[in-house]
Amino acid sequence: MQTLQAVVVGIVQGLSEFLPISSSAHITFSNEIFHIITGAVLSNEPNSEEIFFDIMVHLATLFAVIIYFFGDLRNIFSEFFKSIKEKNYKNENFLLVNYIALSTIITGVIGLLLKESVEKLIVNPKIICILLMITGFILLLSEKMYKGNQKINLKKSVAIAIAQGLAVFPGFSRSGLTIAAGLFLGMDRVKAARFSFLMSIPVILLASMIYPLLELDFSQIMNFNLKAITIGFFSAFISGYLCVKYFMKLLGRLSLRTFGYYCLAASLAMYLLFQFCGHQ
Repeated sequence: MQTLQAVVVGIVQGLSEFLPISSSAHITFSNEIFHIITGAVLSNEPNSEEIFFDIMVHLATLFAVIIYFFGDLRNIFSEFFKSIKEKNYKNENFLLVNYIALSTIITGVIGLLLKESVEKLIVNPKIICILLMITGFILLLSEKMYKGNQKINLKKSVAIAIAQGLAVFPGFSRSGLTIAAGLFLGMDRVKAARFSFLMSIPVILLASMIYPLLELDFSQIMNFNLKAITIGFFSAFISGYLCVKYFMKLLGRLSLRTFGYYCLAASLAMYLLFQFCGHQ
C-alpha cells in the first residue's frame, strides 16, 4: 500500500460512500483510471494489508457520519431510553431506533443470501457499469414519482431496508437506492437522506468492519505501511464528513436528477473504456 494509492482510495471512498453514486463502482473506476495513468493498481487481490486498509477507510466514513449526526444521535438515544423508562413506546425517536435496528437485520439477511452472487460480480466491471446505470435511472424515476413529506414508519423502513440490502451488489448505490426508496414512499429528500445515513451506521460497522476482521491476520499489522494507511484514513474521514455536510445542505434545493444523470454518464463512459481496454 503506497501513500498515493491510500490518498486516492480514501478520498474516493469518503465521497462516494454517501453520495448516491456507488462507492464500489467508483473504486473500480478509479482503479482502472489509476492503472492507465500510472501503470499501477489502487488495490490488489485481498490480503491482510488490503483488508486492514479497507476496514480503516470504512471506519473513517463511519466516524464522519457519527460526528456529523452526533447531536441528532444523542437526542435520539436520550429520548429512546427515556421512552423505555416512561413506557412511552409511541415516541418518534423510540420508533426510529427500532426501525433502524429492524432495517439492519433485514439488510444483513439479504446481504448473506446474496454474498456469493456479489463476489462473482465484483470481478466483472462491465456489469458494475450496468448496475450503476440502473441506479441512475432509479434516481431519475424517484424524482419524477416524488409526492410529499411523509414521515418514516414501519412499512417504509422495511422497504428502505430491502433497498439497502440490494445495494450490496457493486454498482448499486446504497445511499442512492435508500433515498430513492424514501422518495417513492412519499418522504422528502432531507428526511429520506437522514434516515439513509442513520441506518448506514450499523451497516457500515457490521458489513465493512466486523466481518472483515475475521479474515485479518493481526500478526502482520506491524509490517503494513501504517503511514499510508493513516493518511488514507484521514483522507476518507475529511472527504466523507464534508460530503455528508454539504450533501445534506444541498438536498433541500438540489434534485437527485443531477446524480442520476451523472450515474448514467459515468457508467456509459466507463463501460466504453472497459470495452476499449479489453475487459471481458
